[in-house]
Amino acid sequence: MIGYYVHHVGRGHLHRACQLAAELEMRGESVTGLSSLPRPEGWVGEWAHLPRDDRTSEVEADAPTARGRLHWAPVGHAGLRGRMAQIARWIDRAAPAAVVCDVSVEVELLARLHGVRVVTVVLPGTRDDPAHLLGFDVADLLVGFWPSAAHGMLRGTPYDVKERVHAVGALSRFSPVDAPPASGGVDPRGSRPGSAVLLWGAGGHAVTGADIASMRAQTPSWHWTVLGGSEDTWVDDPWEAIRTADVVVTHAGQNALAEIAAAQRPAVVLPQERPHDEQRVTAAILADGDWPAVVRESWPTHGWSELLGHASGLDGSLWTEWCDGRAAQRFADSVQAVAGQS
Repeated sequence: MIGYYVHHVGRGHLHRACQLAAELEMRGESVTGLSSLPRPEGWVGEWAHLPRDDRTSEVEADAPTARGRLHWAPVGHAGLRGRMAQIARWIDRAAPAAVVCDVSVEVELLARLHGVRVVTVVLPGTRDDPAHLLGFDVADLLVGFWPSAAHGMLRGTPYDVKERVHAVGALSRFSPVDAPPASGGVDPRGSRPGSAVLLWGAGGHAVTGADIASMRAQTPSWHWTVLGGSEDTWVDDPWEAIRTADVVVTHAGQNALAEIAAAQRPAVVLPQERPHDEQRVTAAILADGDWPAVVRESWPTHGWSELLGHASGLDGSLWTEWCDGRAAQRFADSVQAVAGQS
């Protein structure tokens, strides 16, 4: 039995859990999901629905970081107490061989203090605070969802921590496709209409409707598909739109980049503010490499037509090393290796 803790913000954590569970199910392994999110469609194993610990209406968040040693453990919060007790009861009943944490230092510690081996998903960014370092130290395995060629995805952490990270590559829900021959780019003057997708995800973002309207007004020769950013435009399966686009405009979240890389489409990447500079560090790595992405530090107020024309001329096949379609297998191999030690 393997447990998988799924953080409730964004969709990347859940997508990774579903991919791992499907891969391990084919190998005869059972995975239990532990999350405040609802049970996803198609999940075969057990799903433990946890109380939320981030709603403070009952009490104000009191000493949530324990003097910086933890990220979120507010004193006297019934939701926190309930979720930790539920996980502990499940561990006692199921006796898991390993728990994957994606992501929570507090759940890592809970599992390890029950004598359970821990696989920790490591996110990009500056993760040199005491809580992150504690979580890295107690984990049996650290897994990063980026290619080994993407150097510098962790900032500020000791060398021995970086050396322990097993980079398995980007994990997409979709099998990589062969990129069509490079067109040489879409003429920004509109001699050939282009198709563009705005892929903006389910997490928090700072882009407004006025920003999107301005982008579209500046690119009259482009056909736009807007996915995410609001309930009205969110879709569970963006694959067809991404796969057929000349350019995808996106934030620098891991899941969005994995889908774009699997589709081998050129991208315009606009990192959003996230804790620990997660997206800004990722965008910097893309900008420094030969990846088919044009990176801008903030949402452009002008020049969109030229920007899309430039991006559309990039060779999407250069994404192959970022997402080669085998990350789920590598992830499963690693988790099974840890679980096999128990």
